[in-house]
Parts: sequence; structure tokens; C-alpha cells
Amino acid sequence: MSILNTSEADFSFELDVVIVGAGACGLSAGLAAQAAGGGGLILERDPRALGTSAMSTGLIPGAGTSAQKAANIVDSPETFARDICAKSKFRTDQELVLALAKASATTIDWLTNDCEVPLSLVDSFVYPGHSVMRMHGTPNRSGAELMGSLSNAIERQGVSVLTNARVTNLFADADGRIYGVRFERPDGSSEDLGCRALILAYCGFAGNQKMLNQYIPEIKDGEFFGHPGNKGDGILWGKALGAALADMTAYQGHAGLAKGFGIPILWPCIVEGGVQINENGQRFSNEARGYSEQAVDVLQQVGSVAWTFYDEQRHNLMLEFDDYKEAVAAGAIRRGDSLDEICRQASLPIDEVIRTLSEITSLVDSDKTDQFGRSFKDKKPLSPPYYAVKVTGAIFHTQGGLKVDKNARVLREDGTVLPNLYAGGGAARGISGPDASGYLAGNGLLTATTYGRLAGLAAVADLDD
Repeated sequence: MSILNTSEADFSFELDVVIVGAGACGLSAGLAAQAAGGGGLILERDPRALGTSAMSTGLIPGAGTSAQKAANIVDSPETFARDICAKSKFRTDQELVLALAKASATTIDWLTNDCEVPLSLVDSFVYPGHSVMRMHGTPNRSGAELMGSLSNAIERQGVSVLTNARVTNLFADADGRIYGVRFERPDGSSEDLGCRALILAYCGFAGNQKMLNQYIPEIKDGEFFGHPGNKGDGILWGKALGAALADMTAYQGHAGLAKGFGIPILWPCIVEGGVQINENGQRFSNEARGYSEQAVDVLQQVGSVAWTFYDEQRHNLMLEFDDYKEAVAAGAIRRGDSLDEICRQASLPIDEVIRTLSEITSLVDSDKTDQFGRSFKDKKPLSPPYYAVKVTGAIFHTQGGLKVDKNARVLREDGTVLPNLYAGGGAARGISGPDASGYLAGNGLLTATTYGRLAGLAAVADLDD
């Protein structure tokens, strides 16, 4: 993997736009570029267009969408931007956040209406950190379902995708202008392809242990729950071309990966009053802060595990999600008609669990918070039957990457724009600030789909420059 001089290229032909990566970012970029009149090609190393996006819940936040208006939900880009910035303690690029928030409704409505992706508003609960209901997802709240819908749109609109095509080199001049790429097929053959604009739609570097050790040692021992191709190639290429990097210590963790099953147990059960306890039957943090920063706290427990503990009301809520239904079918979820039964199943000390639940119950009708600062006011106490699932901390994807402007153009250290290079998804710097605590649910797919759309539009608009 390296940057080569154009004198080493043997271009078979030239396209307007080449997109590297066929996750949600790459497919969104391809659809937008096609709609803008640019001829292009998406190159994907895998046999199918899936990526990290297919492993998510597929939920995309947007402010001021048609679905929100139909549900009489009052929202605005400014409110959305404040929520994102508040989660990161205002340690993110606030101008960039506002620009993405302003573009979010257009992205959601474009995906729904123009691309026929069946997105609907999640109206059963509000995700932590969001001040209103603004998450949109496919019927089964599945990333694989989202990717399937995007792939269908790609086929309907005639966007060219070449799979089993691993990009190994970029061709560029001394000023960082891209002239093409070299890609390799599974049989070892390679081809050089010219282009007038290049969009890096890779994910991040969560699958690159060397880069994790360098930038995010706190999560280096967490389980990796992401796409195995997340090696940071796009970031490394951009850096070699002179691009600036930002927030390389940021990532999305997950504190609810079912131990031994590799299935994420999503956070609504926690948001609505569930808790996490360790092997001693004790809580150890404010779980409601968010599943990302909670991952490290789980890893610090004995055996790097905890139990997500909840009841049937929360269980029924979780059945809205395909991942949870998969966990139930796989046998990851324990159920007990009484505390004694669930504690026996999970080998938890019942006296400590009783004490833990009693403390929670005492706070339900109180303005007080617990020792970790969590409020349980207006949450229904946990009641039988009870549910529990053994989980560990994991890293899903990184949030640092190439600096970009509001149109996904890649920036140099001095703030100038690289001539014809664009980035989104995990290749671009995210909006979560410098660490895991700034990740607000949906940040990943917001930047993937919105940066993807903006990159596709900008790449075509800039062709004549």
C-alpha cells in the first residue's frame, strides 16, 4: 500500500469519480454522484457491499425531517448540534457539527424519497443525549437491512459497483492531486484505473492493532466487533498525501457485547431503567451515560465482564431490534421468574443483587441520584420475571481520521483543500470529540450517509475546477 507516481500507471480508462468502499458512506456517495450527473465506480474489496454499517442497528439521526414533522416533533439543526456538542463536552468542531446537522434532514428525506430506503422514525424511546426523537431506521432496525436497501437503490439507479476489488495504491503528483488507483483481484491480477476525483469511503482503524496501540491504548484489549477490513488504509493514504488528522483517540465502544456470542445487546434496556452489575452483584458506574464510554468500565471488572440486568418490560422493548432477537434465539439471554432463579442462572450473589435493586427502587420517586450520578426518577422499578445477559466491552469503530470541510473535502495541515480528494465514514474525522465519551448514538451513520452524499455532490461539482 503506497502512493505511486503517475509515470508508473497504466490506466485502462478514466472515470469522473472513483469511490473506495461500499459501506453506507460509499453507497450514499455513489447515489449522490450519479444523481448529480457524474460517471463513477465504487470499488469494494469484499464479495458484497456490507462493511461496518451492516453490523450496526442502521439508525440515522436527522433534525427537521418529514417523518418528525408528521409526528409533530419539533426539532431543529441547532438543537441537534447542541446535543452532539454537549455529549462531547464541546470538544468537537462545532461549525462542522452544525453543518452536518443542517444537512441531516435532507439526507434522511433523500434516502427515503429518492433512494426508496424504507426509513421511519423510532418513536418508542429517546436515545441518551438526544433531546427529542430523531432516530430513523428500517423496519427491523437492522444495519444489514439498511445496506440491503441501499444496494437495491444502487442497482435501480444504475450505479456501477465492482466487488472483490482491493485497492492497493493511489496515483498522485507532488501536490497531492489524485490521478487514479490500482486495484487487485482475488486471482492476483491488478488493474490501473484513472479518475478525476477520489472519495475515500473506508471505515476506520479498529481492526489495526498497531494503530490501536498507538492512538487508543485504553481499548486495545477490548473485543473487536467491527468489520475485519477496518485497517485504516484510507487514513494512512490521506496522511501520506499531506492531509491533516484529527481526534485519533476517539472511538465508539460498546459495553453490551454478549460474551461468547458476539451479538450486541443494545442500550434501550439500560435507558429505560435496566442496569449493569458485576460478578459481585454490584453496579460500578452510571450506565446511562452511554454505551460507548461504558465499554472501558466493563473491561475493568473481574474477567472483563458484567451482566446487563433488566425485566420483561424492557425485554419486550428490545424485541424491536433484530440483534436482540438473534441473541434470544442463540440462547444468550437468561430468564428467571424470581430473583432467586435469575441469580442462580447467572451465578450472582442474591443478597447483593437484592441490595442493588432496592437502592434503584428507592430512587424511582426521588429527585436524588445514585452514587454514580444516575437518576431513576419516573422509571418503573424492575420486577419479575427478570432477564440477564453476560457482556463484555468492545470496540466497534474508530472516530478519528482525515480532517474534512463541510463538503467532505480533505484538508491539509494548513487548512487548504487537497485538489480532488474527499472522505467520509471512518476515513474522515468524526464529530465525537477526542475520546469515547463524546459518541452520541447515531454519530457514525450520520457522518457516513451525510458525508457520503455531500462528497458525491462535491466531487461532481468540482470536476471542472
